[in-house]
Amino acid sequence: MHDPMNTQSPDRLLIPTLSACNFVIGLGAFVIIGLLEPLGADLDRSAAQAGQLMTVYAVAYAVLSPVLVALTGRVGRRRVMAAGFAIFAVAAAVSAMAPNFYVLSGARVIAAAGAGIFTPLAAAVAAALYPEEQRAKVLASVFFGLTVSQVAGVPAGSWIAYTFGWRWALWMVLAFALPCIWLIWTRVPAGLRFQPVTMADLRDTVAEWRMMLAIAFTTSFLGANYVLFTYVAPLLSETMGFGRNGITLVLVIAGVGAVFGNIMGGILADRLGWHRTLTGLCVAQMLLTPVFSLLPFSTAALVIVFFAWALVSWSFMAGQQLRLIAMAGHRAPVVLALNAAAVYVGAALGSALGGLMITTFGLGALGLTAGIVSAVALAHLTLSARLTPIRPHIS
Repeated sequence: MHDPMNTQSPDRLLIPTLSACNFVIGLGAFVIIGLLEPLGADLDRSAAQAGQLMTVYAVAYAVLSPVLVALTGRVGRRRVMAAGFAIFAVAAAVSAMAPNFYVLSGARVIAAAGAGIFTPLAAAVAAALYPEEQRAKVLASVFFGLTVSQVAGVPAGSWIAYTFGWRWALWMVLAFALPCIWLIWTRVPAGLRFQPVTMADLRDTVAEWRMMLAIAFTTSFLGANYVLFTYVAPLLSETMGFGRNGITLVLVIAGVGAVFGNIMGGILADRLGWHRTLTGLCVAQMLLTPVFSLLPFSTAALVIVFFAWALVSWSFMAGQQLRLIAMAGHRAPVVLALNAAAVYVGAALGSALGGLMITTFGLGALGLTAGIVSAVALAHLTLSARLTPIRPHIS
């Protein structure tokens, strides 16, 4: 069996390739957020009904990703990753041509299947090909594309949708996806295999409650984030009187913070270990998010708080993945697939909770709610860390 740790040094373009591919995956997943109004108007759906497309994607990803990763465990990684991306590209084309809401919903399921194959395997390949002391930084680099897609790609897709039509935003996803298939085929090493994972591994992982408790931290941390992030535009519009330009400025600031946060998360996890890193990020998010319930205040103060929050909220993934890989052993691909699914579950649950708070208490409740959920995430992390079978690595 091929041992990835005994190979020659990885292609220097491998990590940028995986990150770029994750950018396209994230763009295809989250671009819907910026298309809700024009898409709903065209397909005769309200914005709330159109928003169900995000829920459909999240549920499909959560169910299909770990199953498909387990079913393809004996196939070479390059072939599986390229096939997953090809499925994702086909789904983008079907979405762009969808004649009605039901076909579009089906295409979202197909897209989730393709993405659910690629993203966890990209993390597993990167982790296997680099030494342990570099692993957190490498994982942060691979995840970097997903981060950028949400804070930069989504606003770009929204601009295209409002300027040229929502279908053009999905054609853009296809245009980016096609060269990614070639990049995967030319940059991921051929014949790369690990100890195969199976459906039995998936079954055993799901049955191992300590592991599932650790994976679910991704959902609780990101759930707190999406309580607020999903509704940033209406929040700033109502409390600060911001229009298109003001909201765009804040989203750009968030993008810069997210970029630095992604880098910072990898450095912190390598130097401090996952436990200290994730604990500090939970505490910081607990302190920052309630500030948004105090709006309005000066634009300068808003920019500083927003940058700090973006920095914190996008720094957690490297530490979390490092922790799960240390726990998982040869089942790392399945565990990372479940963790990737937990990302979308967190986004869906956080958005739903934020919507409920707006309906019940108004936009001003979002910050406090996010802070409370962040406290729940900290309690979750503390409990699962005490029960986990590994000790925090501190270099």
